[in-house]
Amino acid sequence: MTATPLTLYNSLTRSLTPFVPIDPALVRVYTCGPTVYNYQHIGNMRAFLFADTLGRVLRWKGYPTKHVINITDVGHLTSDADAGDDKMEKAAAAEAKSIWEIAAHYTQAFKADVARLNIDPPAEWTVATEHIPQMIAFAQAIEKDCYLIEGGLYFDTTRVPNYGSLARAVSDEGESRIDPVSGKRHPQDFAIWRRSPPGEQRQMEWESPWGPGAPGWHLECSVMSRQHLGHPFDIHTGGIDHREIHHPNEIAQNQSFCGCDDSGARIWMHNNFLVDRGAKMSKSTGDFLRLQTLVDAGVHPLAYRLMCLQAQYRSELEFTWENLAAAFTRLKRLVIARDALRARDDYVLKGDPEPYLAQLDAAVSDDLNTPRALIALDEMLADKRLSPATRLRALEDFDAVLGLELVTLKRAALRLRPIDATLDDAAIDAQLAARKDARAAKDFAASDAIRDALAAAGVEVMDGDPLGWDWKLAL
Repeated sequence: MTATPLTLYNSLTRSLTPFVPIDPALVRVYTCGPTVYNYQHIGNMRAFLFADTLGRVLRWKGYPTKHVINITDVGHLTSDADAGDDKMEKAAAAEAKSIWEIAAHYTQAFKADVARLNIDPPAEWTVATEHIPQMIAFAQAIEKDCYLIEGGLYFDTTRVPNYGSLARAVSDEGESRIDPVSGKRHPQDFAIWRRSPPGEQRQMEWESPWGPGAPGWHLECSVMSRQHLGHPFDIHTGGIDHREIHHPNEIAQNQSFCGCDDSGARIWMHNNFLVDRGAKMSKSTGDFLRLQTLVDAGVHPLAYRLMCLQAQYRSELEFTWENLAAAFTRLKRLVIARDALRARDDYVLKGDPEPYLAQLDAAVSDDLNTPRALIALDEMLADKRLSPATRLRALEDFDAVLGLELVTLKRAALRLRPIDATLDDAAIDAQLAARKDARAAKDFAASDAIRDALAAAGVEVMDGDPLGWDWKLAL
């Protein structure tokens, strides 16, 4: 257990809260996962990077942790406030595929992005459609606080104390995102079970006491967090957009189920938006930035991870290609600094790294302040009072928390070929060999011509560098 007490920002109380685990033997964390109707954009992925950082900090500080992330493959409507079509049904119709094929494809794509960002997989991935009987049983237990209308079973939000306190959505302005549904008693009321319209059969529907249909989106998180973590559990995470509707509805369900004021989690944590040109990223337009978009431009996924770590998770982070390129350059410099230490490593531990590890501990214990942790990392790597072996050993601690693969990442792996590159590695190596021959013959005009031709093709020649060349980002 590290020395500095961990303090986290609790969205429910709007205050910094000392973290005291319910059970020190196992900290339980639940993260709202993706709706797998499309690829996840990079704004979505910030939420999972934040949750991964939280998990890494908890484990590094000595807390055994069980982390659960759900996969939403049913129930999430095109409006977060229970209006419109089911996102999965709509995607299946648009792509002329079964809804099960849609779910499998985009789940696999999401998990591939998780791996590329070096996000530790959770203890359990919980899938909504694998918990339908449990959702029906949960709905029956809270039916006393619900009412039936033509569209299905709806929750009466006046039946629980302090509804919306998480979002502070008690005014008309706070309810502005809630769409009208015929028969609802109150604007904030939400679907527990949505009945299939007469004469219409969905690809995903089940029999229930309220007719054939599908669960509401909010139901799954109450059910799966309770089943896999128990209530109350320690920490619930998600994007700040969930703080306004999804999580207040989840809390209302939990309170109805237990007949108490318990929200289900002791601490609710939310990361802020990643914004592009002043607007929140959205998949609704069909034009959005994926992790693959960055890779196609020649940017390593861990550069995006580093860009996110350079901002505290509760602060809004602006995405620009310039910011991403700067993070990529910083990542390369970190790897180069590590390689320089390895080249001089005599395996002799000299100097005390503890002040830097204490800075790391203080930074991440202060509500996951990763920007401060990165400053401590830079200073530690540059401190010549510490032997290379000492710095390399301390680097392992920093990497355990920051997840940048600084212990294992090869510099050559950062050289990603842009999708629009016109040369392959073999052609570049051949050109460089010809340039070497020209320089040996003192034909500097030919040498310069080869260098210029490579530069025009997006290749930067690096004389004296063991890597030899790299791609120039055209962002």
